Amino acid sequence: MAVVKAREQDIDLLARLLRAEAEGEGEQGMLMVGNVGINRIRANCSDFVGLRTIPQMVYQPHAFEATIHGYFYQKAREREKRLARRAVNGERLWPSKFSLWYFRPPGDCPPTWYDQPLAGRYKQHCFYEPTGEECENIYNTY
Repeated sequence: MAVVKAREQDIDLLARLLRAEAEGEGEQGMLMVGNVGINRIRANCSDFVGLRTIPQMVYQPHAFEATIHGYFYQKAREREKRLARRAVNGERLWPSKFSLWYFRPPGDCPPTWYDQPLAGRYKQHCFYEPTGEECENIYNTY
């Protein structure tokens, strides 16, 4: 059962984001990007207050660098659509389980990002989850 509302065009949009942001990280890495996106919709805190839909999350200004590159605008593939559906249905993996941020540093993961603690690394991406004071909601949404 979906944890956020998603029409077929929303699944396509999320699938394109997963591929554009983390194709090199394999299916698990792409699913983790989906986790972060779905967390942003459900958390309603920090920089993500008021996000309620997949398009709002994907196109939030300055949220995802991939949206400014042509690769993002290519047609969604079935592989990524399946991953997008898994994320929408609430499947979450560590270290993205409660994460609201991720990025790919040139070296080691910094211990904090936007003042939030490092949750862990998967391949080349570092994931950061908010503190309970910053976003208690993220720990109570599932």
